[in-house]
Amino acid sequence: MKKKNTTQELSGVKEIARRANVSIATVDRVIHNRKGVSDATRDKINQIIEEIGFQPNILASRLASKKINRFAVLIPNARETDYWEAHRKGAERAYHEIKQYGIQLELFLFDLNDKQSFKTQATAVLDGAFHGVVLAPSFVDEAREFVTACELRKLPFVFINSDMPGTKGLAYIGPHLFKSGRLGGQLVRFGLKQGKVLIVNISKEIDAYHHLLRKEEGFRAYIEETNRKDNHIQIEKIDITNTTDKAIADALTGCLKQHPDIAAFFVTNSRVRNVAKYLDRQSDIQSILVGYDLIAENVDFLKKGTIDFLIGQKPEEQGYAGITTLFQHVIAGKEVTKEQYMPIDIITSENVAFYKN
Repeated sequence: MKKKNTTQELSGVKEIARRANVSIATVDRVIHNRKGVSDATRDKINQIIEEIGFQPNILASRLASKKINRFAVLIPNARETDYWEAHRKGAERAYHEIKQYGIQLELFLFDLNDKQSFKTQATAVLDGAFHGVVLAPSFVDEAREFVTACELRKLPFVFINSDMPGTKGLAYIGPHLFKSGRLGGQLVRFGLKQGKVLIVNISKEIDAYHHLLRKEEGFRAYIEETNRKDNHIQIEKIDITNTTDKAIADALTGCLKQHPDIAAFFVTNSRVRNVAKYLDRQSDIQSILVGYDLIAENVDFLKKGTIDFLIGQKPEEQGYAGITTLFQHVIAGKEVTKEQYMPIDIITSENVAFYKN
């Protein structure tokens, strides 16, 4: 069967060469995205490939070349939250599907609370002679420095979970952050016609976690657009940079003393569990609680009723799509979709049992 496929491929290459009036070697360079072909000739050959629906046997050519391509995954570790464990699983699932094409995968895990750990792992990636990188740009300045170095090396990179507009990334794979925040506003609006809502950002580096701020912007936009004289929600906000349970509880207590009429909480990341833990101990507070991600603790609070809605961001599919996107670009030589938005799912206690992360 392999011989038959190879013969069919050779026949297709000959036909393309005949139609384009070029050599078989020139067609082979275009198919495998190699240099040495003029733009006009490359466009002509690609047009013929598309017209005849030619599909090269990638596996056969990869086995023949014996070339190894190394992909790196630069994401947070799962010590603080198992949200990032799903990204790792997705990347490894994709790897097991494509490793036969001569792919090697290596993980570089950094601490979400430590910029230096990101820089250390990013340097290791740059020193590692990789052919593509999937990364979560958790720290803006450090990530920008890293991708600038990638651009200079012509090292293709794919963003997952949050993007960095203005950079030359191959693709962004994750939620539409602004619309994700708008959805949070809509969920709060369902249960609260008027009163106060508290936006809660919990992170040691609030300014660095730009994806939290983009969600906040979307949330504010929806609430402000839907406010009416007799249907008005007032927004308050708290940024909590000490992420221990006690520090979070103390910060929330202080805020609620100033605003005892808070009737809803919107938490911009998976740390909604910390707010749920606090509210569980406050029997006198009846409020709506909306947050992100199906980590184990969040699901427990959702089933219990402390969390009303979780917004899912398909982290495993982000990791999977990150690796397959690199494969399509580096190995198959195909154009990839620049923005690959994940579905933004609403999860409740009623449908959580049927939801895959």
